[in-house]
Amino acid sequence: MQAPGDTEILALWERGLSRHPIDRALLLCAWARPDLPSSSFPDLPLGKINRVLLHLREICFGPRIIACIDCEHCSTRMEVTLDTSQLLAGINEDDTTNKFDNRPAEFEISNLRFRVPCSRDLAAISGERDIKAAAVKLLKQCCLELPESRKTDFASMLPKAEAAMEILDPAADINLSLSCEDCDHSWLASFNIGSLLWDEIDVRARALLAEVHSLAQAYGWTEPEIFALSPQRRAAYLDMVGI
Repeated sequence: MQAPGDTEILALWERGLSRHPIDRALLLCAWARPDLPSSSFPDLPLGKINRVLLHLREICFGPRIIACIDCEHCSTRMEVTLDTSQLLAGINEDDTTNKFDNRPAEFEISNLRFRVPCSRDLAAISGERDIKAAAVKLLKQCCLELPESRKTDFASMLPKAEAAMEILDPAADINLSLSCEDCDHSWLASFNIGSLLWDEIDVRARALLAEVHSLAQAYGWTEPEIFALSPQRRAAYLDMVGI
């Protein structure tokens, strides 16, 4: 996996700008793993998507992540430093190879078979605002065979299902254990690598556009001509035009 160049960053940004966050994450995954058909990503377990995105983030911007999070109790803005190697700790060996087995793991509850969720399942519940209702709907999405005549209480299965999914696909939901120094409140915060990586790409793309705009105004160069310059020469020209 190689880091995208300036033109590739802009191309990814342009393609993902109007997309839903779930589709943006899949777009980035498809770029990072061109050896796999892009049509396969919506059905991959969420943990595999997150792992690809963490690796891509490390390659694009380095292993160190600085995230700002508001305390859920007193709203104090906190700065949290993370490391992709720590977040990737415990990754299964086969997820780092080109084999990339995309078969979702399965589990059983009350004689019903379920699979771990994928991005397609998240898209199906994206409009649901009630957390519990969304969880129930997600579990229904993941039920492999449900007899029409059977009346099933999916809500009662949620605790066992969540425990099974955590074991089978632990990277699907990355949580951070946080504590606020101001009010001593401790809680678990969900970490969305797809949203964070897209925000960083968005910032980088807009910075590149600003550079092109300044150099084009100053020298009349085209975008390809500007990107053909080395980063050092481009920075030197930007310095001379006061950017």
